[in-house]
Order: sequence, then structure tokens, then C-alpha cells
Amino acid sequence: MRELSLHILDVVENSLAARATRINIEIVERLEEDQLAITIEDNGVGMDREMAIRSVNPFFSTRSTRRIGLGLPLLKAAAEHCNGQFHLESEPGKGTTVSVQFQHSHIDRVPIGNMADTLMSILLSDRLMSLGYVHSVGDRCFEFDTDDIKQMLEDVPVSHPLVREWLFAYLSEGENSLWDN
Repeated sequence: MRELSLHILDVVENSLAARATRINIEIVERLEEDQLAITIEDNGVGMDREMAIRSVNPFFSTRSTRRIGLGLPLLKAAAEHCNGQFHLESEPGKGTTVSVQFQHSHIDRVPIGNMADTLMSILLSDRLMSLGYVHSVGDRCFEFDTDDIKQMLEDVPVSHPLVREWLFAYLSEGENSLWDN
């Protein structure tokens, strides 16, 4: 994939398919340590040890429409290719955590991409109950949690056009604030 945000979206889609009601995404960029870490954690149905091992095999998928599942294997390969690591922890009934680390400056590391667009895709999927997001770059941090937003909105849906417009602007500003001088 051309952007890490697309890998994140793919993992979140897996979480939603696993009936997760809470998903936490964390991106940590430690520039001085030349490290980029991404963690996606859910409270879905989880996997037993055998299925977790099989999930990084490109010729394994739980879908019946397509018997190839390239998302996790491609993410694993991308991390390892960039002097990084891939970890998957899962337990039936407790959820799954996918963690990847990259050498931040590696010439082959794809960019993070447009996280505001990715987050909006997740928020408008109509399947998500609760999403937490943290992105830090050095000492700057942007945090977002749908539980806080839903409390403010009360009965107004996230899909309302004015809410969508505000959310996209808020997410874009938050991401841009990580890089503003």
C-alpha cells in the first residue's frame, strides 16, 4: 500500500469485522530515536494462537468472497523491510492488538498519509461504536475520542453534514498541528 493510513484502515476493517465496539489507534513518531510506532487495539472477538499465526499468511482469510488476505502480511513485510518489527497479540473474547515499528527515516518507508481522511472513513462506517486516536510527534500530541464527541453531540449523528464538515476540519487541524512551526 502507498500509505500507512491505508494499512491502518485495513486493520480497523478487520477489527470491525471481529465485532469490536472500541478501537484505539496510536501513532508515535520519535524523530530523535528515528522510530515510528503504530498500535491498533480492539475489543473484538479475538483469535486463538493458531488463527493469529495464520493471519499473517497471505493465503489465509476468514472471508468467503476472497480467499486471500493481504492486509496484515503486507503490513508485516513493510515494517520488516524498514528495519522494524510487527507484533500481533490476540486472545479469544478479549480482542486483538497489532503493533508495528519502522525506522522513521528509512528510504523505503511509505508516508503516513492522510489520517484525517482515514479517520473520517472509519467514523462514517456506521459500524463503529467508539474510537480513540492519539498521534504524537516528538513533544506534540493530537488526541481524539468519539466518546467525548458523542457526549457533546447528544442525539445528533456523526453523519450529519454539518458535523461531518466540522469533524473533518478538526481532524485536519489536529494532524497539521503536529508539524506547524
